[in-house]
Amino acid sequence: MKTILLVEDDAMIAAGIAYALEQEGYSVAHGKTVGEARAALTGAKFDLAILDLQLPDGTGFDVRETLKNTDTAVIFLTVVDDEGHIVKAFDGGADDYITKPFRLREFLARVKRALNRSGAAAALTLGAVTIDPRAGKASVAGKPLELTALEYRLLLTFANNKGRILSRLQILEYIWDAAGSFVEDNTLTVYIKRLREKLGGAAKIETVRGLGYRAD
Repeated sequence: MKTILLVEDDAMIAAGIAYALEQEGYSVAHGKTVGEARAALTGAKFDLAILDLQLPDGTGFDVRETLKNTDTAVIFLTVVDDEGHIVKAFDGGADDYITKPFRLREFLARVKRALNRSGAAAALTLGAVTIDPRAGKASVAGKPLELTALEYRLLLTFANNKGRILSRLQILEYIWDAAGSFVEDNTLTVYIKRLREKLGGAAKIETVRGLGYRAD
């Protein structure tokens, strides 16, 4: 059974989410504060943490920092619909960012997808790059690649779709599980440019004019 830590200070919202998750067969532990979340993490390991951004004694980012060296997937669930916070969340390693109010079926689908990602174990390759999905790391000839969370997720997307042409929308859906409407038009271009620079000649990301990108 998959275990989920829900950190949400609104009792009614937390009760509704916990009930929905339990109906899907998940085991849910609930905390209302950063302190309660950290206490729960001291004694147990969770497959997924769902974090409210605004908490009485801090923020969801504080809880995410505690999870930094674990393989627990993270979803931020918050009313804060601000691009700066969204980018900070993904750069900090979040698997998804969902704004309230949300549609329950979509929320449950995103939970399932985040859990599937965190359960991935098989190593992947792209060109000369080796990717360890469980550790969330990539390397070339044994030398680690220093990637941000979004750059890593982008690399993983290309590795999982080697040789396929991916449109910009498809890539955004893989990265954010959404249409990416909150992202400025040039954001994806910037991240692909940064990833290409870091990969050097280890892997090729090709621009297919009018269609998208292809990597091998």
